[in-house]
Amino acid sequence: MSFDVEKIRADFPILGRQVNGRPLVYLDNGASAQKPRQVIEAITRAYSDEYANVHRGLHFLSNLATENYERVRSIIARFLHAPHEDEVIFTSGATEGINLVSYGWAAPRLQAGDEIIVSVLEHHANIVPWHFLRERQGVVLKWVEPEADGSLPPEKVLAAVGPKTKLVAVTHMSNVTGTVVDVAAIARGTDVPVLVDGSQASVHMPVDVASLGVDFYCITGHKLYGPSGSGAIWISRARQAEMRPFMGGGDMIRTVTRDSVDYADPPLRFEAGTPGIVNQIGLGAALEYLMDLGMGNIAAHEKVLRDYARERLRSLNWLNVQGDAADKGAIFSMTMEGAHAHDISTILDKRGIAVRAGSHCAMPLMEFYGVNATARASFAMYNTRAEVDALVDGLSFCRELFA
Repeated sequence: MSFDVEKIRADFPILGRQVNGRPLVYLDNGASAQKPRQVIEAITRAYSDEYANVHRGLHFLSNLATENYERVRSIIARFLHAPHEDEVIFTSGATEGINLVSYGWAAPRLQAGDEIIVSVLEHHANIVPWHFLRERQGVVLKWVEPEADGSLPPEKVLAAVGPKTKLVAVTHMSNVTGTVVDVAAIARGTDVPVLVDGSQASVHMPVDVASLGVDFYCITGHKLYGPSGSGAIWISRARQAEMRPFMGGGDMIRTVTRDSVDYADPPLRFEAGTPGIVNQIGLGAALEYLMDLGMGNIAAHEKVLRDYARERLRSLNWLNVQGDAADKGAIFSMTMEGAHAHDISTILDKRGIAVRAGSHCAMPLMEFYGVNATARASFAMYNTRAEVDALVDGLSFCRELFA
């Protein structure tokens, strides 16, 4: 499939609607992306024609649902270029994936005084699970700050690694600044296991977990044009072998007696209970849609948007953009003197433009930049240069109101 942005936009029903009497300009993709018709139809079909519980039945519908559900594991493995399908563990999103590592791998292995390196760029989902270990087990969080432009040099992260370092937890792309972190260089530079939050990066660029050389890599479905409540984490076989189950229940066991439990092999060992069957099927449809378009093509289109937006926003000398590293995605966090981020978002909304306002679940980064909140415009594959212009016009209107 060639990359035709207008044809792609036609696949997303919601992009044809109006908000406050204006065409919708959806620039809140960093929070959650819209869904193409192909995903909506896959979800509808799964509920209307193919639904049953998976793994547990011998009847036709259960076998069909199981086949459709398990097929998504191979789709995710292909999307992430994972060496083995059984390294893909289904989750409800990146947050569950990171907590799985915290409870299943880190908690039984780390002791008081052991260190986890965390960057200030992180989303709270890649901070709070490590705080649990700090509070409960005396684990030390060792923070690495970005440069003023939002970049995070790998050598700065590696310089923080010491004899007590047991894990490096780092984002692949900041949800606030769009900074792309060279996680491959970090992984090459240390023998310490590396966990990567791929929630943003996996949407905007090709990901090859084998080439990256990391140990854990999580994705979240609702940012990948799939349903909320879907996602996965890739965990290398070597690290899986070091993990204990996170949750107990159905599907993650072979046998249970009054005196013992025999756990299933991974990945089922880490997938307790009735899963989000239809959510994962919808995620599979979303990833196939993305791979048909080509992640390289998507990245090229968004690079054009990023460069154009950067040029237009830099021309507004009264606008502050937090973090503008050379290597970044099409994500821009902004403040304006005299106007709160919530005011900016509200005024833009009146013009049909959806942006996010707040701390973006990244309070340490807000503190680093000396702000309480920003207005964030985050672009997706279906956005256009005309929508960049609409954003700039809207920001200029805000400036006139608050000047």
